[in-house]
Amino acid sequence: MNYAVIKKNDIANGPGVRVSLFVCGCRHRCKGCFNSEAWDFGYGRPYTAQTEAEIMDALSPDHISGLSFLGGEPFEPENREALIGLARCFRKTYPNKTLWCYSGFTLEEILEGARGDTESASELLSFIDVLVDGRFSEELKDASLLFRGSSNQRIIDVKKTLESGKPVWAEGVWRRRMGSGDIDEI
Repeated sequence: MNYAVIKKNDIANGPGVRVSLFVCGCRHRCKGCFNSEAWDFGYGRPYTAQTEAEIMDALSPDHISGLSFLGGEPFEPENREALIGLARCFRKTYPNKTLWCYSGFTLEEILEGARGDTESASELLSFIDVLVDGRFSEELKDASLLFRGSSNQRIIDVKKTLESGKPVWAEGVWRRRMGSGDIDEI
């Protein structure tokens, strides 16, 4: 797996201050994607044991709320093995921090295996607290939304969803009201 960038103080891709890993490789190729250079699986740098150690170290300060996976596409088969290893290490080391993942696949597509291998897709999903799912839609782009780029995307509480068998929106997620500076919980 290659990665494009590691953001060690990210406030845009989940609540609080987070460490965000942008992986490379995405076959969705959404029109208007903010990170189209990361569509190429060969872009960026190789993910290594040193990369994982760097991420784990960056997560250690108390003010860091958690880890976010973005892309490219984390659920592309080529990216799953490395992310499963990182997620497993993250869960063991930082059990009180959250793992968010942004995917162009819907939750339903992930549960069906997302381009094949159902087992690895399910395993990666099992480590995730919150999934922001669905392809970015330029036609549904909405700058007032927090933590997602277009209104078709959902912010899903993975654990509650898997328990209930139907998508459950994450609690404590906020959105900005159109035309005002106010925010509402959704």
